[in-house]
Amino acid sequence: MKPLRVIVRTTNLLLLLTLLEPALAGDWPQFLGPNRNATSNETGLLTTWPKDGPPKLWERKVGEGYSGPVVADGRLILFHRVGGDEVVESLDAATGKEQWKFAYACNYQDRYGKGDGPRSTPLVAGKHVYTLGADGRLHCLELATGKKVWDRALLTDYQVRDSFFGVATSPLLEGDKLLLNIGGKDAGIVALDAATGKEVWKATNDDASYSSPVAATVDGVRHVFFFTRAGIVSIDPATGQVRFSRPFRARIDASVNAAAPVAVGDRVFYSAEYATGEIQLKVAKDRADEVWKSNQVLSCHYNTPVYHDGHLYGIDGRQEGGSARLRCIDWPTGKSKWAQKNFGCASLLLAEGQLIALCENGELALIEANPAGFQEKARVAVFKATPCRAEIALANGRLYARDGEKLICWNLKK
Repeated sequence: MKPLRVIVRTTNLLLLLTLLEPALAGDWPQFLGPNRNATSNETGLLTTWPKDGPPKLWERKVGEGYSGPVVADGRLILFHRVGGDEVVESLDAATGKEQWKFAYACNYQDRYGKGDGPRSTPLVAGKHVYTLGADGRLHCLELATGKKVWDRALLTDYQVRDSFFGVATSPLLEGDKLLLNIGGKDAGIVALDAATGKEVWKATNDDASYSSPVAATVDGVRHVFFFTRAGIVSIDPATGQVRFSRPFRARIDASVNAAAPVAVGDRVFYSAEYATGEIQLKVAKDRADEVWKSNQVLSCHYNTPVYHDGHLYGIDGRQEGGSARLRCIDWPTGKSKWAQKNFGCASLLLAEGQLIALCENGELALIEANPAGFQEKARVAVFKATPCRAEIALANGRLYARDGEKLICWNLKK
């Protein structure tokens, strides 16, 4: 019989190896897709839609929340609020048929009436799925069975102050670590062992925002770019060392930082509303220099913009009233190329040079990603339980979107 310590070490090693298994090429396993840039590499997609929209494959009822669907290994992971429970479900991505369900009690109540469901999008890594609830409950589940591996009550563990709208950041996996902007004292940003949930390191005193981190290798080193409530932070994911930081937030307290950073080459872009504006930085190993800054072109309330061929496409303006614009700007200079007024806030993704947008008003739109001008190719009303704020997902030729009542799957293959 093997000594107990050998068995434990072997078990932990096997769990770690499963965390590092790559997802299938066409999967959408996390917030903003496989590379966290809201971009799909799939080809052979529809270039326009019938007047009733792309062919619908299936739909099903769901609970409330703004957590986006993710797809990996033929499974769609749905995270939503049903009654007094936060529920994680695995569905057959092709048919919508339920495979397993995991539920736990959740007492979160939004103080401003913005909904009580989860905001964070799940992360699938290897044989595990990670979910972060509106009240800060972090779970690691077996992808095949839904069995709980471990969980943490992060707001309690780190004595986090109350926020406006609950916990919304989506976890990022870097190597064998989960990285999150938690907002605790001396633990603004933390890294947890993905196999066990135990703390590996902690850094900063920054309060939590509603933004999610993005990783990139620049100047030969790995950066994880956070947009905390205080502003811009780059972290070394191996050690937790702050590579650089910079204040970037509104002067008023009643404000949020919510859009994720956009990293392209050695540049990173941050944006927020509430008279904060937008900034592009040139990144080096341990510093970042301002390239351009504005408060006139692409101030993102909460939707993350998308980069394509030297241009950035995103939602400029406040969510309230539907007056936000879809805008295209020049990536090197920040100059506006065009703006479509009253487009409204929308979840965006890019595929084959086209933008797919799920607007807050429940309409699904197809737009040419063209700096020459706004060219809408199709639009159809698909949801009634507005506002629609969950991110959309494109996996293996199928588009997935939800509101607070139903989840729909469409076929986008020609």
